[in-house]
Amino acid sequence: MSGTELSRTRAWVLAARPQTLPAAAAPVVVGAGLAWHTDVFALLPTLAAFVGAALIQIGTNFANDYYDAIQGADTDAREGFTRVTQSGLIEPTRVKQAMYLTFAAAIGVGSYLVYIGGLPILIIGLLSVASGIAYTGGPYPLGYHGLGDLFVFVFFGVIAVMGTYYVQATAVLAAPLPTAVPPGTVTLTALLASLPVAALSTNILVVNNIRDREEDTTTGKRTLAVRFGYRFSRLQFAALAGLAYVVPGWLWVAEGFAVTVLLPLLTLPVAVVLTRTVWTETSGAALNPALETTGKLLAAYSALFGLGLAL
Repeated sequence: MSGTELSRTRAWVLAARPQTLPAAAAPVVVGAGLAWHTDVFALLPTLAAFVGAALIQIGTNFANDYYDAIQGADTDAREGFTRVTQSGLIEPTRVKQAMYLTFAAAIGVGSYLVYIGGLPILIIGLLSVASGIAYTGGPYPLGYHGLGDLFVFVFFGVIAVMGTYYVQATAVLAAPLPTAVPPGTVTLTALLASLPVAALSTNILVVNNIRDREEDTTTGKRTLAVRFGYRFSRLQFAALAGLAYVVPGWLWVAEGFAVTVLLPLLTLPVAVVLTRTVWTETSGAALNPALETTGKLLAAYSALFGLGLAL
């Protein structure tokens, strides 16, 4: 492979941002663990849910890379990881095409999940794709108006976990292509189990927004960190981390789960160190590693949580 081909391949890997894939895998792992616990685990819907979630994550990454560049939110002063559109590594039209192709692939995979889960999954899938584009694109970009945190919490947390559980439970308990929600497929327990994933996924964005606050202020990107300042975002990070570690205890004490549901507490020391870093640092030199560690925390927590739920 030539140097040019190698650099182009690396550029596409940078644009896809594989380091963000724990945010796609985490809800599937937790949803599968809960499904195993309630005897509705189904392998093929679980695999399809992961592939679909990963494609939506990558498509959203392409969208962010493209729209942040053309709207001027990415500049040479940016302290984060390399953006291929802004840096000129890949032509903007190619990144935009990759975004649409990736979302189209997600819809293709989702067609199987629609067959299993029916109309509810069709609605959720289309909303997920539309929101992935609207996060930084469209007439009212969510991430530019302080709604990015809510988007991640809902779509990469609550809906992703509950959707993973739903397609498995529907595959076991109902006929294909239901037009309404079958009984036993949407539960309060699934909602509770989704909250830690939602919280830690959102914290990845919180770290990103704290790091980029100064640049976002100058480019007009009104994230919550820009709107309300560092202290608010640090309190937000601590509160979301706290939520993640309260839920397993609640499931153990109030919902009758075995003590294994407390396995995610093994990751608490990492969360404490991250909170200390977020509370005291603003530079990319400190927060870029913290951003990666938050993603690893999400992955480790979710693996332990899924295992604890299953056991």
